[in-house]
Amino acid sequence: MSESLWIHYARPRPHWYRLSAEQQQEKRQGWATLAQQAIQQGATRVGKYHVRGQHDFETVEVWQFATPEAAFAYWASLTTAAYNEWFAFSNNVGMALE
Repeated sequence: MSESLWIHYARPRPHWYRLSAEQQQEKRQGWATLAQQAIQQGATRVGKYHVRGQHDFETVEVWQFATPEAAFAYWASLTTAAYNEWFAFSNNVGMALE
């Protein structure tokens, strides 16, 4: 059972748009590999959604993890892969209420 929820808001930074479509795809594939590894380790990707209205971000992605530490480990893998250099973000980790 998942005890933690990770909510990830994001939007591309301006210099993301200076990359070619091929460069963007290469980076996305690397991050997708990390997501697949997280799933193999027990995480569940609930979904990715477009954020509408007055909001600072473009998308929100929701994941379930067994522990907050597992969510933090996944985020650490993304930052090691330079995700945070290309996207502005805000993260929230929530724990299940008793």
